[in-house]
Amino acid sequence: MANIRDIRRRIRSVKNTRQITKAMKMVAAAKLRRAQERALASRPYAQMLANVLSSTCSRADLMDPKTGLPLSPLLAIRPEQRILLVLVTGDRGLAGAFNSNVLKAATKFLDHFKDKTIDILAVGRKGRDFLRRRYPVGKYGQERAGQIQIIGEHLNVLAKVEYEPVSEIADHIAKAYTNEDIDSVYLIFNEFKSVISQRLIAQRILPVQELGRREVALAEEFTLEERERMGEAAKGAGISLKEPPETEEERQAKEFPANVDYIYEQPPEEIFADLLPRYLAFEIFEGMLESVAAENAARMTAMDSASNNANEVIDSLTLTMNRARQAAITKEIIEIVSGAAAL
Repeated sequence: MANIRDIRRRIRSVKNTRQITKAMKMVAAAKLRRAQERALASRPYAQMLANVLSSTCSRADLMDPKTGLPLSPLLAIRPEQRILLVLVTGDRGLAGAFNSNVLKAATKFLDHFKDKTIDILAVGRKGRDFLRRRYPVGKYGQERAGQIQIIGEHLNVLAKVEYEPVSEIADHIAKAYTNEDIDSVYLIFNEFKSVISQRLIAQRILPVQELGRREVALAEEFTLEERERMGEAAKGAGISLKEPPETEEERQAKEFPANVDYIYEQPPEEIFADLLPRYLAFEIFEGMLESVAAENAARMTAMDSASNNANEVIDSLTLTMNRARQAAITKEIIEIVSGAAAL
């Protein structure tokens, strides 16, 4: 049986670890609240942007009367042979199965489109490291490195999601689509509505076909056990399990009529051409915001599980220590009694 001093040292070590995991859980819960607020605040803008684009669609001639092709290259629909996959993962670990679930969804996507030529843009260190171990790195304008290749990476973007870096990413994607280097663009991320309402989706963002609606190509729901575990962790941190209520701004944006007669300073065609890349950027921006919220929810759940496991280990070690102490006391009593009997 282990020495009592060693067991006490292990108990003290596990208690220190439990303090760290509890602190990390509360930090993740605070970040989750902020991420939810940011995602919620972006929805009215996204809805109004879709409304304005829908209005310009009804008033602008988006097709070339001579060729019959769309005037905006982002509306062009081509046979889907070359695909760009934007994969959003985290930059850090200690988030349970968050990153591994996203990577599994990406693997399923690659298997589903295995007969296509696929380029991958990695957002997040975990996805970048996973992909680099399996696929070569390539670049547009050069000879392909393989049927599946990595054409770019963006690290530390999710630490604080800002629109400007995301807009630059969207501009590069739009340029590649305009140059016909790719035929479609998919975004894989963790869609987040509430702690217990999440799913992994592959959303097609190019070509733009239906404004204001996510075109989901593949989706994977969380299991009931995973949702229950997330719910328990959220209750312990004081996080609401319900989807955040619709704000007044979001309600007004949804109810805003699409057939409003706007007064345009430029022709509707020019406004539509300027707003469409912004719509693309905001689709990616929203996906990153929701991914950040989902990552913090997963980290909160993982740290809650770690704290509970630490409690179980402490109880087990305490029981073992008590047994060892009782055995030592019993041994001493037996020795005293045996000595007295010998006399």
